[in-house]
Amino acid sequence: MSIPQSGGGPIESRAQLAEYLESGCKPREQWRIGTEHEKFGYCKDDHLPITYEGERSVLAVLEGLRDLHGWTPLEEDGKLIGLEKAGANVSLEPGGQLELSGAPLENIHETCEEVNAHLADVKDIADKVGVGFIGLGAAPEWTHEQMPRMPKGRYKLMTDYMDRVGTMGKSMMYRTCTVQVNLDFASEADMVKKLRVGLALQPVATALFANSPFFEGKPTGFKSWRARVWRDLDSDRTGMLPFVFEDGFGFDAWVDYALDVPMYFVHRDGVYHDALGQSFRDFMKGELPALPGEVPLMSDWADHLTTIFPEARIKKYMEMRGADGGPWRRLCALPALWVGLLYDANSLDAAWDLVKGWTAPFREALRIAAGESALQAEVDGLRMQELAAQVLEIAEAGLGARARAGGGGMIPDETHFLGTLKESVESGQVPADELLARYHGEWQGDLGRIYAEYSY
Repeated sequence: MSIPQSGGGPIESRAQLAEYLESGCKPREQWRIGTEHEKFGYCKDDHLPITYEGERSVLAVLEGLRDLHGWTPLEEDGKLIGLEKAGANVSLEPGGQLELSGAPLENIHETCEEVNAHLADVKDIADKVGVGFIGLGAAPEWTHEQMPRMPKGRYKLMTDYMDRVGTMGKSMMYRTCTVQVNLDFASEADMVKKLRVGLALQPVATALFANSPFFEGKPTGFKSWRARVWRDLDSDRTGMLPFVFEDGFGFDAWVDYALDVPMYFVHRDGVYHDALGQSFRDFMKGELPALPGEVPLMSDWADHLTTIFPEARIKKYMEMRGADGGPWRRLCALPALWVGLLYDANSLDAAWDLVKGWTAPFREALRIAAGESALQAEVDGLRMQELAAQVLEIAEAGLGARARAGGGGMIPDETHFLGTLKESVESGQVPADELLARYHGEWQGDLGRIYAEYSY
């Protein structure tokens, strides 16, 4: 989750809120790719989640990255809670999941090099302190009571709020992991088209990356339990956003939506003030109960936008959020999928042609089916495996048209990063299917074997 925002003076008019979003528009030559991925840390001897402090802890990993790999520390109330280097950040999720928020990079080759270097550095430190890291969409065995709590004020407020608005908010915070990609847009019209395609096809990403069939030690009946968790989190700030597909949607409509999402907090001088359930509209009028008489800063608006969790969202850029955390190869495949679909004009047109006739109920049904059945999903006669094949064909054409070479010019484009997804479509099997086959087969129900065999 995001770190506190900074910069910007008082908000004097509603128009500034849309202007903030619009200020993210960039010409095509300035479009970048930012990849984020989370992973679970565990103690190698007992497979329990690592704590914040101690010999085998998240703190030990952060300190190792700081001291041995040149990262600059980020602190909150004197506690090390993150790192930064060269435009990238390492941060902590509520249950100690370690997240890399990658730098904005020009192509997938650079993104994959960044991922590889990060995971190698993390493994170097983890091996030294006796911990491991694994990429899954949900914690396979741990209960909520076993999860540590990270020393971040934002997370304490969110934890206290989650049971008021849904049944699975704390499961999301403490026991799920994702991989996502952040992308740019050129204009309001470009944003609208990309966001509509991104939301409509998010279930395809959920299916292709489904990697959380277990929870609390047993199969759940879902290929992506993480996707199931998100359906009962907080209806005010999650979902597939039907209004995005309505005529006239643009930055101003997103402002209307965001203003109606209840607040979590206001961050001032290192302190998180409890604004749970309060209204940003009241804040604009100087009537926020948490800070009576004060009006918001632009950094408060930026913070508020980070507390909205739909399947795809916009800030000054766009985030694709529907995929489970997973194996190494898929960390590079997710940005390749979305860059191929959204960063080439012909592919974006083709993707929109594919989805523009879908209704809101159909999109929601596809989302539900993806989490349950992955590539075996079928909705109203549309088979997910066939849809995914069409989507990958469009993405491959888009990456080919970009023709961004790598490997010192030896690799002509970025299409090979889709290889692992093409294998899934050909076989109909995603990571969750492989895990379930091993659980019911050679593992003979011993889920403890997942750590040694699937860790980074």
